[in-house]
Amino acid sequence: MTHTELLGMPSERSRPDEGVGHYLRDIVNGACDGVVTTLAVVAGVTGAAFEPRVAIVLGIVNLASDGLSMGASNYLGLKSELEQRGASVEHEAPMRHGLATAFAFVVAGAVPLLAFAFRLSPAAQFWFATVLALATLAVVGGARSQFTHRPRLRCALEMVAVGGGAGAVAYALGLLVDPLLH
Repeated sequence: MTHTELLGMPSERSRPDEGVGHYLRDIVNGACDGVVTTLAVVAGVTGAAFEPRVAIVLGIVNLASDGLSMGASNYLGLKSELEQRGASVEHEAPMRHGLATAFAFVVAGAVPLLAFAFRLSPAAQFWFATVLALATLAVVGGARSQFTHRPRLRCALEMVAVGGGAGAVAYALGLLVDPLLH
């Protein structure tokens, strides 16, 4: 039995044409977390009334450090699950899952930072970053429907609701913490 069959998924050999679909969980986790944490950084910085360049610095640091952390955590989590079930671990397979997570995190998470490439007011940058984040979540969610066979709009709205909710909480926390810093 292969490691994917032990995890309740058909083996790669039984679905050779699947490609990206084999990494769906990794890509969805990475992309959603990348967008949400970057939006949280932007929202927190905006809510606390910091300079927009703080969002850029923290956003880039977040992409690098949290992207690596997500990938490593996915690798170790999958490896642990396989070892717990007594499967022989194919080091390349769990490593590819970790890389897929990290890649999706960085690529999707970078999108909200594009708002800071334009000379806009801090408020306009925040709203532009928010629109970019929600659009990215909608695109990833909609693409997810291709593999889940669920309605595209439902999948898109689901990711937008989860990610947008997390961003709203970060913004509110920024508003609450700001008075403590001044």
